[in-house]
Amino acid sequence: MPNYRYKALDNAGRLQHGKLDASSEKAARHDLRQQALIPLKIEPAQAPRKRWAGDVVLWQPRVFNHTALVIWTRQLASLVAAGLPLERALNALGEQADNAIQGELIEQLRAEVNAGAPLAQAMALHAREFNERYVAVIASGEQSGRLAQVLQQLANDLQAQHQMRAKLWSASLYPAIVTGVALLMVIFLLAYVVPQVAQVFTHTQRHLPGLTVFMLALSHGVQRFWIWVLLAVLIGGGLLQLARRHGAFRQRMDAAWLRLPVIGRLSLGYNAARFAGTLALLVGAGVPMLKALQTAAHTLSNAALRQHAMQSIDLVREGAPLATALSQNNTLPGLLPMFARLGEQTGQLPQMLQHAADHLGDEVQRRALQWATVLEPLLIVTMGGVVMLIVLAVMLPIIQLNQFVR
Repeated sequence: MPNYRYKALDNAGRLQHGKLDASSEKAARHDLRQQALIPLKIEPAQAPRKRWAGDVVLWQPRVFNHTALVIWTRQLASLVAAGLPLERALNALGEQADNAIQGELIEQLRAEVNAGAPLAQAMALHAREFNERYVAVIASGEQSGRLAQVLQQLANDLQAQHQMRAKLWSASLYPAIVTGVALLMVIFLLAYVVPQVAQVFTHTQRHLPGLTVFMLALSHGVQRFWIWVLLAVLIGGGLLQLARRHGAFRQRMDAAWLRLPVIGRLSLGYNAARFAGTLALLVGAGVPMLKALQTAAHTLSNAALRQHAMQSIDLVREGAPLATALSQNNTLPGLLPMFARLGEQTGQLPQMLQHAADHLGDEVQRRALQWATVLEPLLIVTMGGVVMLIVLAVMLPIIQLNQFVR
């Protein structure tokens, strides 16, 4: 019998790992369950482990990217809505997986469901692929008996968020490329072209123009200190990442980020749209309000906004309406508590929260595209102006020399 290496959880939630003999991977899973263990990973003992060093994961890609997760969720919703049992639906998706890694993950989910575990509990064992928000929505769908509808709503929400991120990314991509190319061009001109041309005038005892002298000094600085500047940037970035691990520093930094003129407003709108959309999805799926607020707060990438959202949870726990709790947060856009109040008054809180998410998302995309449209010609003109100054610094001594010869 071939040897299999496994990682599993015991009844106390502790991670166990070792080897066992089994005729197949399915038999190995059965043997582990007989020992009251929940298998997480099973692989042949002789298989190479390219991404592991001892028991430490050096690098492990995600099984599902954003697009693949949307497609997989929608496929699962369609199969469940057609009346197919969950175990058979997972089996069908596993057979049609795009690659072996996806097939292995789906097989693990199917094995847990076949053993009697809820789908949400099986997904919770793979937190890297299915975050807390995803698992909470699935758990609510299973408890309410509306798993197919909840899966469809979840797929729509994931697709909407992915489209918003894609539009924001595309709006910032062109300015970023232009800025990077311009910076590289200027560095090349200063580090290589300007010194080469300057050698022509080193033996002439004539006084060089001020612009040329300035460019030569700048070129000398680039040649001499570029490695130290690069090291300073890398070290500064590393220290900043270490400092952001401290909660107080990260909150102050994220709060200052929100006060920036353009980027801060875009960041605020994006986070508020995600918060409202997640809250609408969870409340609509039947998740209790406190749990929904807590899960939605964890989707906020800004630590300052997350702290304000956690304060709203405390107010709701004390009996305050959601709109009142959100209105106490002066950072969030006023549109969000207004729609929440309308939803509570009309009994359509999920729909109103989704309307707020749509409005905030559309506003963020509109502003991002507007600023991208303004930045594109501005960056081109700026790049042209800098290149023109460098060219003038090179050409002015040539013009002077030509006049002197005449």
